[in-house]
Amino acid sequence: MPRKGIKDLPAEERPRERLEKYGAQSLSNAELLAILLRTGVAGLSALDLATTILAQFQTLDEIAAAGIGELSQIKGMGQSKAVQVLAAFELGRRLQVSEVLQQGRVSSPGKVAELVMPRLRFLKQEHFLVIHLNTKNRVLAIETISVGTLDSSLVHPREVFRTAIKNSSASLILVHNHPSGEPYPSNEDLNITRRLKESGELLGIPILDHIIIGGNKYISLREEGLW
Repeated sequence: MPRKGIKDLPAEERPRERLEKYGAQSLSNAELLAILLRTGVAGLSALDLATTILAQFQTLDEIAAAGIGELSQIKGMGQSKAVQVLAAFELGRRLQVSEVLQQGRVSSPGKVAELVMPRLRFLKQEHFLVIHLNTKNRVLAIETISVGTLDSSLVHPREVFRTAIKNSSASLILVHNHPSGEPYPSNEDLNITRRLKESGELLGIPILDHIIIGGNKYISLREEGLW
């Protein structure tokens, strides 16, 4: 017997129709993903394909962290569908960031974590970011300084403060992620922080904190007394 596609399902069981009738919040992860995929392939409906993706990656976090290459290797995906899925996850991340920015000032390490965690928590390499603030602690820009294992040659003061001087930043917050999921700082993290803090004092652009993201956890070096 040929495998049924979504069009063969009763209208009340089709993901698109269910969303229109009951709202997006009533759909399962597989149904929402099937709507993004739009179509399946021979022998697999969009819902079957969505279920396959979820079975392979286990969680939405893992799908969000996947690259185009990983997703496109799944039978029935291809590069185009992989791009669609990752674009949807990126929009979700940007919505979270937008909500934090609309609240105004970056007033605490927790607010910084809210701002950058959607962007950093799923990455499989270390990313070192600098958040540029004005005199009212509002975000002017978020700049990626380096990608890869941190060392002092990659995170050099001239790279960190070049944009700060150009943008007339009043202060900076340093941020990076630990793909291991453990946010506690390494000796190299502490050395880099001290070096940049000293440079900021000389230039009159103080470093307010260094936040390390590990999975859905974070550490503020200032709060931990590692400053």
